Parts: sequence; C-alpha cells; structure tokens
Amino acid sequence: MKNTWNQFFEEKLKKIFDEKSNIIDIGGGLRVKKGSGNRYDPKNAWILPRMEKVRYQILDPVPDYNPDIIGDIHRLPFLDESQEAILCLAVLEHVEDPKKACREIWRSLKKGGYALVYTPFLYYYHAEPGYYKDYWRFSEDALNFLFKDFSSREMCPVRGAISTWMHLSPLGRVPLIAGLANLLDKISGKSKSRQVSGHYIFLVK
Repeated sequence: MKNTWNQFFEEKLKKIFDEKSNIIDIGGGLRVKKGSGNRYDPKNAWILPRMEKVRYQILDPVPDYNPDIIGDIHRLPFLDESQEAILCLAVLEHVEDPKKACREIWRSLKKGGYALVYTPFLYYYHAEPGYYKDYWRFSEDALNFLFKDFSSREMCPVRGAISTWMHLSPLGRVPLIAGLANLLDKISGKSKSRQVSGHYIFLVK
C-alpha cells in the first residue's frame, strides 16, 4: 500500500504529463532518462510511456550529465509565460537564492501552467562535492511564502514526526522499521505533525 506522499506525487505527475505537452525538469529529479542526470532511479520508470507523448527536457546548470538545456535556475533561459509545466524536485535546497529561483519558475510558466516541487525540511546534509552545495531547509510556512503568487497551492508533507526521526537514523533504511514508524505516526496522530521530512507542493499559476 502506497503512503500518502507517494500517492500525491504520482497523482500530480500523471496530471502534468496527461494535461501538458511541454515539461521542463529542473535538475532532472525524475531520474528516468538514462544518460541524463547524475543518477538513474527505476522507481519512476512507470512514467516513461507518458513521457513518450510529451516534450520532456532536463535543465541543469552544467553540461556534465548531458542535460537537454544548460541553464541557471536563478535566470531561467525562457521567455515570460512560455512554459506549460516545470518540475523542481529536491533542487531548491541546493541553490543560493531560492526566492529568486521560485520567482523565475513563476515568471516562466504560462497562465494556468503547472509546477511540482519537492523540498526537504528535517533532512540530513546532502551536498555533492564539485556539483552542488546544500544550503537550505523549508517549512510549510516558507513554501507558502515563496509560492504566494501562484493562484493555487496544494501541499503534501512527507513522513510524520516519528518516521522522520527514524528516517534520519540508520534504522530508517530497514523497510519493516520504516513501515512500523509510519504506522506509529498514524496511531499517535503524529502523521499530522509539522515535524516532517519535507513537502511536495503542486502549483498552478
């Protein structure tokens, strides 16, 4: 059984790929294009049939991982209101000025355009030397502020307080223990805590 945040992610991703024909993935967070991006992750391979029906492009600031577009999120190489959909998954914590980056996402999207963003909150340090640093963490309040100009915002927390604490420990890598922590969150009401690993946020301009 899928947890609520994975359900939210898949639901919104399907909506984007079914309703938009031009999709920019800043940082290549889907990690399903072999040969592009800094790693491949097969768990999102279910989206590949939908990807074949759209123009999906990866944007990255350096050419090292063969992106389709080389560009800086602080100054996206797009005209105002020119893009239909933007994915920005686990990127904003690595940029120097997330406020400017979020403004660029808003500027680049057409009216009615979609954005799907993931940001960490209570999460371990995860820079990649020579590629990106790790600057920021984002609460629910921070995300509402950064994306306040969008006409619609839907947010889904990732993990509750207990499973977040467990995820930060080595035990969080054990599926049975991670599942038990999720269950304890539900039983104790901690699944509604704001002490979470991160947030998905789906935006409409």
